[in-house]
Amino acid sequence: MQRSIIAFFVICFLMSCFSNQETIKIKGSDTEVNLAVQLAEAFREERNDMFISISGGGSGLGIASLLNGTADIANSSRRIKQSELDLFAKKNIQLDSFIFAEDAIAFVVSDNIPISTITVQNLKGILSGQISNWNELTNVNKSINIYGRQSNSGTHEFIKKKMNIEFSSRSKEMNGNAQILEAIKFDNSGIGYVGAGYVTGFLNSGFKVLSIQESDSSEAISPLDESKIMQHAYYFQRPLYQYYKVESYAKIKRLLDFEKGTTGLRIIKEAGYYPIKN
Repeated sequence: MQRSIIAFFVICFLMSCFSNQETIKIKGSDTEVNLAVQLAEAFREERNDMFISISGGGSGLGIASLLNGTADIANSSRRIKQSELDLFAKKNIQLDSFIFAEDAIAFVVSDNIPISTITVQNLKGILSGQISNWNELTNVNKSINIYGRQSNSGTHEFIKKKMNIEFSSRSKEMNGNAQILEAIKFDNSGIGYVGAGYVTGFLNSGFKVLSIQESDSSEAISPLDESKIMQHAYYFQRPLYQYYKVESYAKIKRLLDFEKGTTGLRIIKEAGYYPIKN
């Protein structure tokens, strides 16, 4: 994590020394931001004539930045909304997109909660506020604290739509995946959700990843089980998008080609995400 943050500032500093034509600006999904930095670092080793500026802030922010011209690529962990497409259409902007990886959303709890598997129905109950104490599912008598993302987050939107719920008003809205994990480590009654790529380097750090059952009788599947993800068997897996203006394709083509090339696919897998094989 620290190395990626340092790399981000180095890239931004170097980027400021060159013209806009030599810079690709990427904004958006917090789920994708660390992966984007790793890909950018490797891309620069092969193409040191281009510089890449990367920032997070949520999928909604990335798409808005693409619309207002402050980003060349919008990273989004959700499909673009029709209302957003309408805004681009009003400006006569043609969009295209590229799915460069798959993500599995991991639900994490403190190591102190005696649970390793949870059903989708019980998750709905927790996130909507209908289940408010762990004693409804375990022998632990503690109020459940929910740590989630802000409403402009693609992950927030995905979970809400996938489970057809409204989040509990008691849910704490965090700025990003890293903040959620930090909160869970210090709150032994908390539950949160993050991109699975964020947990791979922090296992055995005070929290654990729950396996998910679609029903009481179905198989419990972990978001870290690559074979199940490749079979599309995990309930909370999703594609990761990069949106861009058609007119910008020539500028960003080399980066997109790199992401789906041999090195890019290796980096995606090593980062805890799941590559799309073309």
